[in-house]
Amino acid sequence: MVQRVYEQAKKSALLTNVVVATDDERIESAVKAFGGNVQMTPVDIQSGSDRIALVAKQYNADIIVNIQGDEPMIDPKLIDQTIRLLIDDSSAVVGTAVKKTITHQDVFNPNVVKVVLDNNNYALYFSRSPIPHVRDARKDEHWFAGTLFYKHFGIYVYRADFLQHYTTLKQSPLEIAEKLEQLRILENGYKIKCAVTEYESLPVDTPEDLQKVIEHLNNKKTT
Repeated sequence: MVQRVYEQAKKSALLTNVVVATDDERIESAVKAFGGNVQMTPVDIQSGSDRIALVAKQYNADIIVNIQGDEPMIDPKLIDQTIRLLIDDSSAVVGTAVKKTITHQDVFNPNVVKVVLDNNNYALYFSRSPIPHVRDARKDEHWFAGTLFYKHFGIYVYRADFLQHYTTLKQSPLEIAEKLEQLRILENGYKIKCAVTEYESLPVDTPEDLQKVIEHLNNKKTT
């Protein structure tokens, strides 16, 4: 898993360095075995972005990208598209990637994070629940009639100074409730700009997700 994420990240045209940050010695051993760059971090760190921030202090970079380790199929072009948010907009401090979806599997699966956007593609809220809630529709094809749903991918692009500021913020109530670290940013009044992408990813949250990834890779080998 981690090797696949690492190799996809290395294909990015904009990333200059890739480091695996972990608190697990098994992951450290696996990364060293395939020749990757890995750094151990304390076990009591609150979130992935807090972990990345600690490692980022050692590097002279203006933009830091947090690619979550459960995204083995993340497209390098999706990574670059998300990084471009901060390159092209000097006012943006955090970026992430979302995609339109109309499948029940995405919208009603709590492992798939949903997001609602404003008119400028800034995130209003992230949730494991279906958002927006379509009050007068049945939970079938009527649910999707005329309503946009976006699913969120596990990538965050930070300005380096804001990432360090993020770590000074206490875990927020919504972050704790939803188990979504990005809500700490919104609850503290900052904005997250979203790239609405056409690229796909297959995050792995369950054994069933893992099987889908394996089948996808096997199909690519035979075509």
